[in-house]
Amino acid sequence: MRIPDAGRQRLRTAGPWVLDGLLAVVAAGVGVATLATVLPFDPGSPRAWAAYLLVLAHTLPIAVRRRWPLPVLAWGLATGVAFAALGLNLVSLSFAVLIYVYTVAARCPRRRSLAGLAATEAVLVLVWLARPRSIGDGGTLLLDGLIMAAGWWLGDGTRRRQEAVDTARRRAAELEQAREELARRAVTEERLRIARELHDVVAHSMSIIAVQSGVGVHVIDSRPDEARKALVAVEATSRQALVEMRRLLGVLRQEAEARGSLAPAPGLTQVESLAAEVASAGVRVEVRIEGTPSELPAGLDLSAYRIVQEALTNVVRHAGPATARVAVRYAPDQVAVEVSDDGKGLDPPSAAAGPFRPAGSPVGHGIVGMRERAALYGGTLEAGPLPGGGFRVAASLPLEGSD
Repeated sequence: MRIPDAGRQRLRTAGPWVLDGLLAVVAAGVGVATLATVLPFDPGSPRAWAAYLLVLAHTLPIAVRRRWPLPVLAWGLATGVAFAALGLNLVSLSFAVLIYVYTVAARCPRRRSLAGLAATEAVLVLVWLARPRSIGDGGTLLLDGLIMAAGWWLGDGTRRRQEAVDTARRRAAELEQAREELARRAVTEERLRIARELHDVVAHSMSIIAVQSGVGVHVIDSRPDEARKALVAVEATSRQALVEMRRLLGVLRQEAEARGSLAPAPGLTQVESLAAEVASAGVRVEVRIEGTPSELPAGLDLSAYRIVQEALTNVVRHAGPATARVAVRYAPDQVAVEVSDDGKGLDPPSAAAGPFRPAGSPVGHGIVGMRERAALYGGTLEAGPLPGGGFRVAASLPLEGSD
């Protein structure tokens, strides 16, 4: 008989207690029906009623076998001995005993399950010695013993598979937690480094303001035009510094680390020098500048430079013999950088520290750092393998609101 799809779905979603309850009812029905065909005395006699009650008492505990596997097996063996004492054949109970042995093997440690199997085999031998008619000849006893051993073996295999699944799930959860922790740490470390570099940019701007304001104070009476130029420079520099400070406040900084120097940070005007350094490592680098280079906000200029630097570091360490192509595109509303190579195209996110990576940068998670830099200025970054081989990193940084 074919079970409808809806019925199969209900069985899959039913809890173990419902399934075990149905199994107990089926086992009890099979046991009663089998007993009715082999009952050697009057069906209405007290012995017959006792036999039927023992069948029910032996099979119905299947419903709670998962919760109390060993006590249920002990109860099954006790009711089986009482059933044999009536002079009845144990064939009516063999199915339930097999389920009990399987459950003990599947849900208990191996030592306990082996003890349960040994107790079951011992009871079979004792019953056969005391009531041979309850089991049959020696061949039947041997066959019953092998069947019980096979049930134990299947249950033990189920237990081992479940333990393996649980171990794999636990390890997967631990690995996922470790991966998330590493990603969070990489993001935090990259943000700290960005904060330090932005601090350098703002500090450099403040030093310019201090110098220009000092000049203005000294020449305000004698050379008003020079004082006006100094004030204009102070205004432009301070506005830019305020923009960088607003970004800086959104980035964490580790207070215990040393303060950065007041030296100006590198920018896109130094890309060709960077390309020459990379070429010394054996990678051919082609640089293409598109559009009219313009003066960029210091922090944005630094981030764009670092993205190119990181991408070229990945080329050196992962692309093998290759040619790298660097494109810098200036537009009125944005600046875009792109680094591609024709190498073997290994995945660079796990790039280790290389000769062109900034000092103090975290090892690995290069793509994470580049993406953080782009996102800091409202930009986007794309990174991935090229269809014909090689790898491509492209970032776009908008200029709106930067000046």
